[in-house]
Amino acid sequence: MPVPPELIVTNARIITMDDANPRAEAIAITDGEISELGTASEIETLKGPGTKVIDAGGNSVLPGFIESHLHIFGGATELSHLQLGGLKGFDTLRSSLEAHAAARPDDVLLMGQGADYTILSDDEPLTRLHLDRIVADRPVAVVAPDHHTMWANTKALEMAGILHGKTVNPGNEVVMGPDGLATGELRETEAMTPVVRIAGENRARLGIETGGEPDPVPTPEEWEADKATMRHGLAHAAEHGITSFHNMDGNLYQLELLSALEKDGALTVRAQVPFHFKKPMTLDALEKASEMARRYRGDWVKSGMVKIFMDGVLESGTAYMVEPYADMPGWHGEPYFDDAEFAALATEIDRRGLQIAVHAIGDGSVRTVLNGYEAARRSNGARDSRHRVEHVEVITEPDIPRFRELGVIASMQPPHPPGGMCFPLEPTVSRIGRKRWHLSYLWRTIKATGAHVVFASDWPVSPIDPIAGIHAAVTRKPWADNLPDQSFTLHEAIAAYTVEGAYAEFAEHRKGRLRPGYLADLVILNGDIEATEPEALIELRPQFTICGGHVTFER
Repeated sequence: MPVPPELIVTNARIITMDDANPRAEAIAITDGEISELGTASEIETLKGPGTKVIDAGGNSVLPGFIESHLHIFGGATELSHLQLGGLKGFDTLRSSLEAHAAARPDDVLLMGQGADYTILSDDEPLTRLHLDRIVADRPVAVVAPDHHTMWANTKALEMAGILHGKTVNPGNEVVMGPDGLATGELRETEAMTPVVRIAGENRARLGIETGGEPDPVPTPEEWEADKATMRHGLAHAAEHGITSFHNMDGNLYQLELLSALEKDGALTVRAQVPFHFKKPMTLDALEKASEMARRYRGDWVKSGMVKIFMDGVLESGTAYMVEPYADMPGWHGEPYFDDAEFAALATEIDRRGLQIAVHAIGDGSVRTVLNGYEAARRSNGARDSRHRVEHVEVITEPDIPRFRELGVIASMQPPHPPGGMCFPLEPTVSRIGRKRWHLSYLWRTIKATGAHVVFASDWPVSPIDPIAGIHAAVTRKPWADNLPDQSFTLHEAIAAYTVEGAYAEFAEHRKGRLRPGYLADLVILNGDIEATEPEALIELRPQFTICGGHVTFER
């Protein structure tokens, strides 16, 4: 007699994303895997006395969402920060910050997230003096949505020891004023880190700031607090239908936290965490990446990837461009690695059999990364490496077909195009310049070459919600006439959050589709996604999230 399933989902409109069997009404789950798919009557005959049954109410069931680019630990810490997204004007900023300060009298550093570059106006940049007029006696820092720029008040700059400036590596900057003091604008990680450390949240940011480990070793109380923070982030992901994520910063500590949660039976989302290679590391540091890959290779917690930053972002002028910024004559931005440095780095990582994921926003950085991947292929021979370029916000015409030619994944974010879901048109479109608009955020253009395009949020840069991302992908409109349509169909967008996410982590044989023998990772929505008008997609919510056969979220 076959073993009865532990869980049945029935009365459902199941979209399997499996071309061989695209539809079903019910699904049976046994030992954390999908055991059967079929009609409701077929699957219900399998029910045993201990089988739990979930009635989907005729709503859509999809493979669990795979969030292919986020920052889980840092994002989790920010859930308690002041959220400034969409706020405009000094008075609005003042009232929000004053209320937050009053509500959190014990915070060592008052932190705000999601402040637009144009939060005051299109032509007045935020400075420490603005923040001083709101709160002067406590340190304050507000962060741009892209997390690549921070504005701090004078108290925070003094406490961080950078009011008079700081020497940083190329691509980073403590912006100085004509009075010889910092203006309060801090560009990129090295400039922001001294302020962040005031808050004592540095362990959550080590994966992105240094790629190193906590020093000193956390106390037992700190360890438990960090586990609780990580659980909070995982619960936030599960609430949005996410069953797997690819972290895009990393160190051993995050793997240890996630592994401890797995041992506790408290891990609700599958995790991949990379080794973050940063200057001034040398190539021998990659042995740690190889060791992380050897130690963590399970279905729930794994490594096997190296993350690298090649540039910053367009909004602050820290992305690296082939031609100068349209509104900053003569300025290209600065790459974090030159062509030779990155080619050597990529070749060594590739030689170790590890995957590479590189943040590259400007077309100059995208070219440098693709050149490095090509150099690695020449040196090591062609293999199914599935190296990735993260963001690809601007690209040159000749580099578009190279993704398919080199087998490189374009990892892109539907919330990010200016004028769309999250970010205003300015200053981004002026930085890019009209002559490059048709080469910006080219999801469909790259996909049409036959390359793999995977979608994600980059949380906490954008909301973690994959349904919001699907909505943004399906409803995207060009911001000017004569620009190509880059929108995705509904099924293409779902695939970019499921099938393609599984492919990006070499797991297409285990997840991303609903098929017997695959991991029982699925999301039950509260409506029929195919019958929902595109503009109304944003209103759909996960009713249940199931990961490994366990209900990890129920609305």
